Amino acid sequence: MGKRVALVLAGCGVFDGSEIHEASAVLVHLSRGGAQVKIFAPNIEQRDVVDHLKGSPTEEKRNVLVESARLARGDIQDLAELKASEFDAVIFPGGFGVAKNLCSWAVDGKNCTINEHVNSTLQAFHSAKKPIGLCCISPVLAAKAFPGCEVTVGQDTNIDGRFPDAETASAIVELGCKHICKNVNESHVDKANKIVTTCAFMCKAPLHDIFDGIGTMVQEVLKLA
Repeated sequence: MGKRVALVLAGCGVFDGSEIHEASAVLVHLSRGGAQVKIFAPNIEQRDVVDHLKGSPTEEKRNVLVESARLARGDIQDLAELKASEFDAVIFPGGFGVAKNLCSWAVDGKNCTINEHVNSTLQAFHSAKKPIGLCCISPVLAAKAFPGCEVTVGQDTNIDGRFPDAETASAIVELGCKHICKNVNESHVDKANKIVTTCAFMCKAPLHDIFDGIGTMVQEVLKLA
């Protein structure tokens, strides 16, 4: 039997939910790796709803679980129902929804708080020594939850304009964690904490490079599971 992996989403759409290409890439690589996947999201209201055509917030209200169901093709459960004992690993794709809905990083930076069900999920997998995979902005969840851990969000300087959010690395260091510089097609494995991270869309790169980097993250998670 394949590894049992929980996938946690934060909505649907890069600016207010989960990044769709990242979520899809994770699912493709998990499928290729023979994993059994179940998808979860918190049953909460989104912090905001963004018009992705205009790039600006609207007055609309949406629910994170309901929106995540779009990506899950309807096959999704409330994150409150996730039991770490039933899985071998958990993976969080990125997207601004992570920084808005799963935690308050978008507003509070390193002083953010993590949603209670997201935090309990992270703590349960970590305590059970089961691997946690994170990409794009999601590594800040580990940086906040597990002081001293090692993660990557790409580079700590904006090399050739490809890493416009490089200051995130500095915030991670300020939280007492170690930031490891990696290229977009690579991932970093914190063996002590079983945390695997890759930068994905934190780097301005061709989609296939982002896809490949997520693939290395998924492969390492499955190896550790």
